[in-house]
Amino acid sequence: MKASDLVYETVSALRANRVRSLLTILGVVIGISAVIAMTALIGGIKMSLVGEMGLSQARLVTVNYWGERKIYMNDLEAMAKDLSDDYETILPMATTSTNVNSATKGLQGSIYGTKPAYFEVMNLNIVQGQCFTEEDYEDGDQLVLLDELGAKNLFGSEAANAVGKTLRIGSSEYRIVGVVEKSGGDRGNESVNVYMPFTTLSQRITASNSIETVFAMARSEEDMDGVATRTKQWFIKRLSLTDEMADNDLWVTTSKSIIDELNTMMSSFQALMTVVASVSLVVGGIGIMNMMLTNVTERIREIGLRKALGARARDITRQFLLESIFLTLSGGIIGIVVGYFGSYGIAGLVVNALNMTSGSSVTPVLDLQTMLLVTGICIAIGVVFGYYPARQAAKLDPVESLHYQ
Repeated sequence: MKASDLVYETVSALRANRVRSLLTILGVVIGISAVIAMTALIGGIKMSLVGEMGLSQARLVTVNYWGERKIYMNDLEAMAKDLSDDYETILPMATTSTNVNSATKGLQGSIYGTKPAYFEVMNLNIVQGQCFTEEDYEDGDQLVLLDELGAKNLFGSEAANAVGKTLRIGSSEYRIVGVVEKSGGDRGNESVNVYMPFTTLSQRITASNSIETVFAMARSEEDMDGVATRTKQWFIKRLSLTDEMADNDLWVTTSKSIIDELNTMMSSFQALMTVVASVSLVVGGIGIMNMMLTNVTERIREIGLRKALGARARDITRQFLLESIFLTLSGGIIGIVVGYFGSYGIAGLVVNALNMTSGSSVTPVLDLQTMLLVTGICIAIGVVFGYYPARQAAKLDPVESLHYQ
């Protein structure tokens, strides 16, 4: 039998029982759509979380230390010299909380002191105005940037032109030179994030030169584990830490390690959901086997006639096996469409459930590898659950089949 004839007969047989075929593949549609929806959503969530956490650059290393011996700028200068082969940028960060007042409103503010390069390293885009400069940093100028939510909370609208306006923090006034994109969750009208030069924060607000967090950008992402290890050993030696102190007070992590942990967590969840969805696929496969056995019974005389006209057993096997595969592939295609567009429908619920940044969105991600995997699963289901009915059809005796009523 020619391949074109085989395909034509297969399509004709399925079209003759459209409703039954559609109901038969319902289990496959449900299973595939569940797999696709979970895969697309998990991929979208992972990408969104990576962006939310500022982890899109895998070369970032973060150092936090809570011991008695504080970290100061001279330590960072020594670090830049001793680990020059590992790092291209090293930045200080200190934080505090205090009241922030505009001309009409006062809020609780989180104040961050750092260097200008911080915004580039952390992928924080400046949407209004500009950043303070290295010269501003060296001079300890009274300049600040707000995040968009902070601008909205203080001035009534994210689109309000906050640049050039003045804030009072403590007993001093600070001029707003820029607004950065949203950072942190939707805090309503209760708080604001303020960024200023580290020197300004230490001289005018905290009266302390200590550094709470160090952000460092590695020269290459190829050996981030090695970079983190060398950095930790350097701080242990520099701060004269015992092993117990290092374990309790020193934390050195890389963006790559956090991304890897996130990938592991999401992959585990995806595997669990796939196992659950597989139950629907098995049920769908059993339904397909049942339909194909019914088809064999209904078409016994047709099978006998084909054999009498010269059809071989393998021709009959191929025909019924191809019908089974067509059914599962059709279910797979419908499942991919339903699952992908369905994932968009619940993406908003995921954003709310994860309490992600206001204005964030989860865009489902479906790659070619997943599409090929789903196609392979559908073909495998068609072969596994369609082989037995196909062989039963091929074994029928043509003489007895022609006499079947």
